[in-house]
Amino acid sequence: MKIYLCGPINGCTDEECKDWRQYVKSAGPSDWLYVDPMARDYRGRELEAYREIVELDKIDVASVDVVLVNYDKPSVGTSMEILFAWQLGKKVVTVCRPDAVISPWLRYHSHGVFHSFDAAMAALQA
Repeated sequence: MKIYLCGPINGCTDEECKDWRQYVKSAGPSDWLYVDPMARDYRGRELEAYREIVELDKIDVASVDVVLVNYDKPSVGTSMEILFAWQLGKKVVTVCRPDAVISPWLRYHSHGVFHSFDAAMAALQA
């Protein structure tokens, strides 16, 4: 299974961008492949590289089976990737805090909403 690690990057700290992605890559099954957009860290260069950012992210989303979403705060890029994945027929799985207020749009375009990465990964293995 190939998984795109979707979540906020623009305006986020290294910890916010990287920690959850590293956790998923280390905790998930060893035969899963992960596509991590942080491999191309454009923070601070978004205005000059916006075409490259979007085009490469769209290629990445199109190449995977599942988009695993970390919804810890609203993000335009994350929302766009979710809709793009949905329109391509990709499975979208969202992880959020139990007290998170989820937009009807996010809930509609998610095949599952979970409150931990472990629960989301277990559901993907089922």
